[in-house]
Amino acid sequence: MTSAVLRPAAPLRKAVQKTGPDVWIMRAMLYFAAGFLLLFVLMPLWAMLSKSFTDGDGLYIGLANYFDYFATPALSNSIYNSITISLLVTVIVVPMAFLYAYGLTRTCMRFKGIYKALAMAPLLAPSLLPAISLVYLFGNQGIFKDVLMGESIYGPIGIVLGMCFYVFPHALLILLTALSTSDARLYEAAQALGAKPTKMFLSVTLPGVRYGLISAVFVVFTLVITDFGVPKVIGGQYNVLATDIYKQVVGQQNFNMGAVVGMILLVPACLAFFADQMAQRRQVSQLSSRAVPYQPKIERGRDRLFLIYCSFVSLFILMIVGIAAWASLIKFWPYDFTLVLKNYDFNAIEPNGWQSYTNSLEFAALTALFGSLFIFTTAYLVEKGRKHNWLRNGLHALAMVPLAVPGMVLGLSYIFFFNAPDNPLNFLYSTMAILVLSTVAHFYTVSHLTAITALKQIDPEIEAVSQSLKVPFYKTFFKVTLPVCLPTVLDIAIYLFVNAMTTVSAVVFLYAPDTKLASIAVLNMDDVGDTAPAAAMAMMIFMTALAVRLLYSFMTRKMLRRTQAWRFK
Repeated sequence: MTSAVLRPAAPLRKAVQKTGPDVWIMRAMLYFAAGFLLLFVLMPLWAMLSKSFTDGDGLYIGLANYFDYFATPALSNSIYNSITISLLVTVIVVPMAFLYAYGLTRTCMRFKGIYKALAMAPLLAPSLLPAISLVYLFGNQGIFKDVLMGESIYGPIGIVLGMCFYVFPHALLILLTALSTSDARLYEAAQALGAKPTKMFLSVTLPGVRYGLISAVFVVFTLVITDFGVPKVIGGQYNVLATDIYKQVVGQQNFNMGAVVGMILLVPACLAFFADQMAQRRQVSQLSSRAVPYQPKIERGRDRLFLIYCSFVSLFILMIVGIAAWASLIKFWPYDFTLVLKNYDFNAIEPNGWQSYTNSLEFAALTALFGSLFIFTTAYLVEKGRKHNWLRNGLHALAMVPLAVPGMVLGLSYIFFFNAPDNPLNFLYSTMAILVLSTVAHFYTVSHLTAITALKQIDPEIEAVSQSLKVPFYKTFFKVTLPVCLPTVLDIAIYLFVNAMTTVSAVVFLYAPDTKLASIAVLNMDDVGDTAPAAAMAMMIFMTALAVRLLYSFMTRKMLRRTQAWRFK
């Protein structure tokens, strides 16, 4: 959806028509932002596409690599496995998240704030953490190893359980938003017509949230089919597309076949993205200016039932996090359960020691700082820019592309593009800069849409008046727009920080020995059998993300009271 073209009021148009220096500055910034997305998203993807049509010597061989892939059952079966797992997790998680969101928005159950906070906990953990916890719960030496009645956790069962934990809050956030926007008059009309609760649910509630359900389905499917952490740790011999890329590139150094798998993985992700975009275009507003917000009424039986359900789901989330925390403190599982801190002595366990953790802190801070400022400024140029409508619309379209590109695919494409000897940007490879740039590109779309949403709430007349008074756009930006949208900028920053701390797939191909991150250290320690230290590092990531989130909430509450006083009058 492109931004609306700014049309100043008639008295202002004459003053606006003149082209000043600020218009040229804005044009240069638009070109720079478009160049960033071209350079760090589209061109690497083109390099990977080209690589999939060449052999090891760089000679063009057409579709030979693709024929070899589909002729190898061990590889081609990964497509079926990935789709099967993704569909199964989607069928489980979306109804679970819908019921949970329904309890938080449509009932009068107690402790809603606590249950919502607990449901968001998986967002603060790397996807490796639930897989490690499941090993301690149901693995060969697990607490409940006999519960599976002979079935192994190392395979599809483990992947499904780990993915359910990982993607649940993503679906919940979408459905919470969908269920929060309802017109009470529809329910009053249904009651007046004598509709039963079941009929009201089927004829009013479900139609009102259908687009939220569709978005949740596609988001969950995409997250599952592109995730690398869970199947890598607990997948065993059950191959999926994400782990195939890793095995081909890291295990066999077969970059050409890795590019083929990357292109295949890109197809279902893109299809899900475009299907979701088409569904959103058909969405209509659920709330009019005369709408009455829906307020649930107390029904003790229903409220208790949803309280029990939300407690059960929250208990599962707490169990996954809690078992990882406990295992990280155990001296020698499962023979000596003495609580010690030796698993946190990373200098004695992992080659990089604590440096991996400090690297992650630096990496996350740089990503949050530069990413939030760059993305918000770019969104401002798109939404509030003067003239150059074709460039602004094109930049907005480019900003949508990263949402359809899996992290594994983006990271692999960076190898082919930035590691090429004839690329003048080759010096970026194996540096902290390439990690930051790739992560900003990977999580660009959500941050961009968040900023656009906030900017649309500011009256366009502010920019029109500034132009009529010949005030440079950058002064309006710093003195009006940025202060008003400060909460959104901070939200983008914390979003980028947490995702930078927890990401694995987007950086697994790009780190160097001196830039190894904490999430990569978890992966490496688990590979060599140091499961307890891996759980300890995963908990460090979780606790850091949680601490930063709490600190952010505490600090911004006071700061916003001071800088956003107009919001609280």
